[in-house]
This record gives sequence, structure tokens and C-alpha cells, in this order.
Amino acid sequence: MKKNISIILSVLFLLSVSSSYADKSTKQATDVKVWSDTTHSGETDKAMHLKADKKNGIEVYEVCSACHLLEGWGTVDGTFPQLAGQHRSVLIKQLADIRALNRDNPTMYPFALPESIGDEQAMADVTDYIAKLKMNPNNHKGKWAKGTPEFVKGKKLYDDNCTECHGKAGEGDAIKFYPKIVGQHYSYMIRQFEWIRDGKRRNANPDMVKQIKGFSDADMAMVINYASRIPVPKKDVAPVGWQNPDYD
Repeated sequence: MKKNISIILSVLFLLSVSSSYADKSTKQATDVKVWSDTTHSGETDKAMHLKADKKNGIEVYEVCSACHLLEGWGTVDGTFPQLAGQHRSVLIKQLADIRALNRDNPTMYPFALPESIGDEQAMADVTDYIAKLKMNPNNHKGKWAKGTPEFVKGKKLYDDNCTECHGKAGEGDAIKFYPKIVGQHYSYMIRQFEWIRDGKRRNANPDMVKQIKGFSDADMAMVINYASRIPVPKKDVAPVGWQNPDYD
């Protein structure tokens, strides 16, 4: 029942989303210290320090599952990212940024509002729950297999440009709000990479904007192909065919 009510509310909110975004003039942060400063957002800072309630996290996530699926695996076509296993800090920051209109996501915006999922406590609960979900054993990967020239070049591009923040194994950095990209869907990463490179994602890490500014479309495809093929640690992966038992 709560899920149905939330979806109805979300549809109503969508009617006013366009005007909300039209009035927003926040610019992309140019200093990584500003980008990663949680004190500017009371929601981010508070949610980061609240103790999570798993039962409420399960209830709140049911709203999110309409797009991200009950398992948190998103969609292989890249429309919706995999959330399962992502750093809780990253999830909180992105959710807070969307709620504050610092990240343009009109599709998710109404679902992220307090009227749909709740306050900072709900943010703490649902992000903790998501972060502990096991990841998709079959994320969408790019077309170039290991050993191909494109894979080799993609690996070099990744090693030279991405490891400082996202790590050798795509593990990211929870403390610095750098997302885990291992196991993420190729198509989703391509879209986000392009938006960040071309200045269309206002809450992007300014260091990444500078780092990938000179990437061609071909470079982008190869480096994301490599990233999509980084093996996910076995301890973090769900069995093939797994279904979330919390919603039986």
C-alpha cells in the first residue's frame, strides 16, 4: 500500500519538476573540497551519522525498487544503475544532491523527496540496506573481451586516469565519496562518463571533469568497456538467479 501511495505522489510531483529545475542555477563545483564537503547539506551530514534501522530500510527501498529492482541490480540497458553494494556514503551524497537539485535527475527526483521516502533517518536506513545487498553476477559489459586491442587500450586508459580515485579494482573510496564502479552496467557508465565530460552533470567530481576532458568517444568506450569487465569480488556477488528474500 505504501508503495502505491508513494508512486501516486511521485506522479503528482513530476508535474511540477520541470519548473523546479528551470529555476535552479547552481553551477558545477570547481574545487573537490567543496564537492566533498558534507557540511553544506544538513541532510547529508545528519544521515551519515544516524544509526540505520534495517526494517525501515527494507520498507523504504520498496519505493526505489520500482526502477532499481528488488535486488538493487538496476537494468542492463543502463536506464537505471545497479545500486547494490555501493558505498553508503556515495548513496547518501547522491540522494541528497538529487533532493537538493544539485544533481539533475528529474526521473528520480519525485521518488527521492521526503514525501515519498522520508527524512534523513529514512535516507540512513535505505542507503545502509542497499549498501549491504549482494551485487549482480551478470552486469552488462562492453563488447571487447580481454585480449582484444580495445580491451588493452581501455586498461591503459583506466590505469593512467582512473585508479587514483576509483582504485585498481574499481572499488572507489567511501571516505572521499568516490563511487564503486566495479560491477556497474556498461551502458550506465557510458552515459554518466559522457555527461561528466561534456559538463551535463553538475554534481560531478571536478577532478574527474578535468581528468577526462580530452577523452574522445572511442577512448570513452574503451575505458568503460574495461571498467565494466573488472571482476567483482566473490564475497560481494549474489548467486546467479538470486531473488531478494526480504520481499517474499
